[in-house]
Amino acid sequence: MKLIDLSVILNQQTPVYPGDPAVKIEPVGVIERDGWNDHLVSLNTHAGTHIDAPLHMIADGKTLDQIPIEQFAGRGRLVAVTGEFSLNELQNANIQEDDIVLFCTGMSEKYHEPIYFESYPVMSEEIAYYLVERKVKMIGVDAGSVDNVDGFPIHKILLAGGVLVIENLTNLNQLTDKNFIVYALPIKLDIDGAPARVIAETT
Repeated sequence: MKLIDLSVILNQQTPVYPGDPAVKIEPVGVIERDGWNDHLVSLNTHAGTHIDAPLHMIADGKTLDQIPIEQFAGRGRLVAVTGEFSLNELQNANIQEDDIVLFCTGMSEKYHEPIYFESYPVMSEEIAYYLVERKVKMIGVDAGSVDNVDGFPIHKILLAGGVLVIENLTNLNQLTDKNFIVYALPIKLDIDGAPARVIAETT
């Protein structure tokens, strides 16, 4: 068994989606002065590696705390994206109900470059509907979003269909040709999304 961390580090240098507030971390307890260290953290719920709940894009959608805990873990399937998303490649990936499908686009290598949020591949609506039809638990990408057009149609298709979305993953290349289980555990907030620690357990 090997555990692979698929999460980025959250600190004040963490890149954020254009227009979102930067991550801020400030000490409120200092060990030399107070006898303990403590910090106040201010961040957007979609900063760093995070999970989108349906409420993120669906007006009456579920909040994270309303999602059954079982949905945050499951068999992982890695799909390589070379240039663009391919429905044919996805159909050949043996996707089963309750799987967690991770798409390796290679964008995580550009995480601290402007292009990360400016030019990245996204799936088609056809692929999004296919994933909903397959009844997967979650999908994840090593990019800043699953959408690149106004209206966020891919988010809406997935979230309305009960498929949670993980964004800003890393280290997906370490899962190539491996069988693995995904554990994607967000902070239990009763809102639209939250940072998550996402790991893969190879089997």
